[in-house]
Amino acid sequence: MTEATGQATQAVIAAKAASRELASATSDQRVAAIVAIADALIARSDEILAANALDLQAGEAAGLEPALIDRLTLTTERVEAMADGARTVAHLEDPVGLEVDRQVLENGLKLRKVTRPLGVVCVVYEARPNVTIDSAVLCLRSANACVLRGSTTAEHSNRVLATVASEAVAEAGLPAACVSLVQGGGRDELRELGTANGLVDLIIPRGGEGLKKALETVATVPVIYAAAGNCHVYVDASADLGMAERIVINAKVQRPGVCNAAESLLVHQSVAADFLPSALAALQAEGVELRCDGRAAALAGSGVTVVAATDEDFATEFLAPVISIAVVDSLDAAIEHINANGSGHSEAIVTADRTAANAFEDRVDAACIYVNASTRFTDGAVFGMGAEIGISTQKLHARGPIGLRELTTITYLVEGDGQIR
Repeated sequence: MTEATGQATQAVIAAKAASRELASATSDQRVAAIVAIADALIARSDEILAANALDLQAGEAAGLEPALIDRLTLTTERVEAMADGARTVAHLEDPVGLEVDRQVLENGLKLRKVTRPLGVVCVVYEARPNVTIDSAVLCLRSANACVLRGSTTAEHSNRVLATVASEAVAEAGLPAACVSLVQGGGRDELRELGTANGLVDLIIPRGGEGLKKALETVATVPVIYAAAGNCHVYVDASADLGMAERIVINAKVQRPGVCNAAESLLVHQSVAADFLPSALAALQAEGVELRCDGRAAALAGSGVTVVAATDEDFATEFLAPVISIAVVDSLDAAIEHINANGSGHSEAIVTADRTAANAFEDRVDAACIYVNASTRFTDGAVFGMGAEIGISTQKLHARGPIGLRELTTITYLVEGDGQIR
């Protein structure tokens, strides 16, 4: 494993050399390396869990929020899930060398549009050790070298996981520097990676707004931001209210510390009196703090405790058992609210009105839009992509789950028989 402390440039130089060798490796070679990683994860599970226990102990001593502890935690089942995810990625269609389009120009030139690897992908992430493996296997399958920069919160876990991956890759006959880890250099290290022009082809930060802003101030290499998920569920006038309550509870409670969890509930004024008393009680019973606007608060039943919501609450990704709630006058008002406060991640409408659903799909600005389903499905593995590096909330090159195809670029291959211009 290539590990650098304050010397990230050394890691990306090695990764650049490895990426050239990886680009010429066969699909079978890359598959073999990923399968080797999956096997090594199972074989070295005890070592991985022991390292993770050190991070958990430090996190609890530092007073990390329960949602952060959950994201940091590895179990035997989660390690097995990482291995299963790696095998799934290994057997997905090779994203490299796909012919996207072909045509013959009027002058006889034969033009083909073909996918190619990006080169060196740097993934910067916080408190999610599973991202180490997800990033490594997605990059390997798409023939990219991967430079990982995790947070100190998961320092021990990331080090072991990156070692397992790079050693397995080397045993499979590819350069160990196809997977490398840098950590310990703080903001100087982040700047070093973000300004490694000609060495790093893409940076993907996966974390909160603080990480995004830290990179925005220094990065001169291309960046795809996998950032905040301020997700909404809107209950429309025609909604099946029983369905709506099940969706809201799942979207908020099933795993509140992840980016596709719902952070805000909007309810059409015509059904608010019928829906909110039961829904608020159900959310409170699940331990959710209710931050309500005036109209929503007025509909809380006896025994339901609410907090007055602020404008900031409606723009916040809580990543915790907290939800902001508002009553809106119309579908148009709901869409306006979401576009003003959402982060472009995942938004849901519950409705029996196809016209309303179509309007929501057409006018809400988000990577993933759901009709009568929980936002919790926004996930590369759930979408059949095997895994993901993150969820892109921007619009250029990639939007939504960042999987294999999103880690490729395009080359135009042009063949002629002597044409000149």
